[in-house]
Amino acid sequence: MHLVRASLRFCSWKDRKTVAGALRNIYTAPSVEAAADALDDFELEYGERYPGIVRVWRDAWEQFTPFLAYPPVIRKIVYTTNMIESTNYQMRKASKTRGNFPNDESALKLLRLIAMNITTTRGGETGTATPGWTQALNMFDKYFPGRLDP
Repeated sequence: MHLVRASLRFCSWKDRKTVAGALRNIYTAPSVEAAADALDDFELEYGERYPGIVRVWRDAWEQFTPFLAYPPVIRKIVYTTNMIESTNYQMRKASKTRGNFPNDESALKLLRLIAMNITTTRGGETGTATPGWTQALNMFDKYFPGRLDP
């Protein structure tokens, strides 16, 4: 999502929707090769008018492509950053009121406790749960075994 935001800085307001749609073909591609083809297509269509967007993607390509190795369910959770931004906000809010920590271990312990609370509320039965979170949580457990153990 940060690549898309960085890209849209170079885009005129009237082209924003069409450019964002063309960029979507890149980050939702099923493979690295398909994403590279989509980026080449984007460059052919918009490269003359928006070379800054093409440069942003080409410069970040090595950092972006590992993202394509994950299944669509994980990708959606990762590139829809509302949940991530909400988590970061909750962690900052809880940690800034604590003041100074005596050592690094105490700060990490607090962040772990905050993360456990956030994790238990994200996929709940309420209407505010992140869509697809339960399925994504299972995929995270498959791709990152042992990290979600209580």
